[in-house]
Amino acid sequence: MNDFSLENKVIIVTGGTGILGKSFIEGIVNAGGSVGILGRNKDLAYERADLINKNGGKAIALIADAMNESQLLDAKNKVLDKFGRIDGLVNGAGGNQPEGVLLPTEDLFKMNLDGMKKVMDLNTWGTLIPTQIFGEAIVETAKRGSIVNISSMNSKRAITRVLGYNMGKAAVDCYNQWFAVELANRYGDTIRMNALAPGFFLTEQNRNLLTKPDGSFTERGQKVISQTPFKRFGHPDELKGALVWLLSDASKFVTGSMICVDGGFSINGGV
Repeated sequence: MNDFSLENKVIIVTGGTGILGKSFIEGIVNAGGSVGILGRNKDLAYERADLINKNGGKAIALIADAMNESQLLDAKNKVLDKFGRIDGLVNGAGGNQPEGVLLPTEDLFKMNLDGMKKVMDLNTWGTLIPTQIFGEAIVETAKRGSIVNISSMNSKRAITRVLGYNMGKAAVDCYNQWFAVELANRYGDTIRMNALAPGFFLTEQNRNLLTKPDGSFTERGQKVISQTPFKRFGHPDELKGALVWLLSDASKFVTGSMICVDGGFSINGGV
């Protein structure tokens, strides 16, 4: 028996139409799992699901906003109608937005608080709300399962400019530990929750902050590289192994943990 296998498991991935989400769903499918690709980009969700199904995997496109409870309930019912169960959830929805960025030239005491709150809410409630819906389905249909939240280096270090994102991911870390304990108190070792904390990976949201059009680093990008012992950005495929481990029975005594996949960024003292 392969403890790392996700065979016969149905895993929902919110943010499944994003860059990191693409690697998440590929990792799940490669490990034998069936995947629900949840996101707001209808064309991309169906494109990714169709490709997986054509290649012999099992996937379903779920068009929903991670903060819209009614849309998530519809998505849950769609998955249960097709697969009859849900075994896991990856809370990949989140990220930063332009209104949640404070530039060095802007007044610290006149920052866009509404923008910061919007980003914080997206990362916090965009994790909690899907868990309320899909987590309940895991309990009711599979009886055992794993929930993986997406944390960030921003939750533990003071990363400039992006206060809302920092606060949102810090809230995810608090929730990750609190909810893991509550799950264990109620369901023993059957339902687990952990977090995956990526370092710096180039996505559509941060590419312009970290790199120039010619591919060279911006000043901010160079600072990230200098703080990263591996001296490079991560590739989304490098998240697959840790994610599959957390979703699989290979990590069945692990809960409330945060696994850093960051090239050493989080432990580097800079000296």
